[in-house]
Amino acid sequence: MKAKDYKSRVKPIWCPGCGHYSVLNALTKAFSQLELNPVDTVLVSGIGCSSRLPAYINTYGFHGIHGRALPLATGLKVARPELEVIALGGDGDGFSIGGNHFIHACRRNVNILYIVMDNEVYGMTKGQASPTTPELWDQSKLTPRGPEVPPFQPCAVALAAGAGFIGRAHSGDPKGLTQLICQGMDHPGFAFLHVLSQCITYCPEQQDWKSITHEIPPVTSDRALAMQNILQDDGFGKGIFYCQPRAVWPHLPGGAILTGPSSGGTDQIEEIRQQFAVHADA
Repeated sequence: MKAKDYKSRVKPIWCPGCGHYSVLNALTKAFSQLELNPVDTVLVSGIGCSSRLPAYINTYGFHGIHGRALPLATGLKVARPELEVIALGGDGDGFSIGGNHFIHACRRNVNILYIVMDNEVYGMTKGQASPTTPELWDQSKLTPRGPEVPPFQPCAVALAAGAGFIGRAHSGDPKGLTQLICQGMDHPGFAFLHVLSQCITYCPEQQDWKSITHEIPPVTSDRALAMQNILQDDGFGKGIFYCQPRAVWPHLPGGAILTGPSSGGTDQIEEIRQQFAVHADA
């Protein structure tokens, strides 16, 4: 299937210039490159501008409640390991009401990809400050002096909580974004992709992001070095900060891993299901 074949008949209603359009296009290109079957692919989202995305792709989708995309995606993947499951959300949905779920999804390490489209603002509810809004951002009437607290650091939290794949992309770099989505989907275990996705309606200054994003040092499997790279980065580095596979939950006899169609294949899935059934009976 070509990328366009993965798009549904529902037309996006995001604002002109929204970075989420690029994420939509990158997802369909990644699906095409990985040759995913739409009936074996599920997008799970919460609430917010970014969480509308499942309706725009011709796969199965679940539009959940605010902050709950990860527990829904986790439950689905554990119950149906043969499916390719991608969770989607925004910075408010994922790091505010969904922040606790984010931490424990990293820790559990179920084999799903979590894409967060971060525009540093609550765009659907008229531009309030979000967990990732810069400390001195003063363009909201609710925070005329800015949030006055340091912004949430998604990649650092993901690493501390145990995520085995942590990357950052920019919606203005569609080729790099597509590549990182493919790499995240191929990673065995929980993969977190932080996407800088501009909201020019409430944050027109974000149009400058394309000129200030830059490549980060080569990917490492050393957690200490990865944390150093994350904390020393200015928040606009693109690439993979950390990649180190570890045991995927739920654990199966012999170290078998619950995977999806892009990395395992139906024969492996059936074998793992049989092993899981035997293990459960025992």
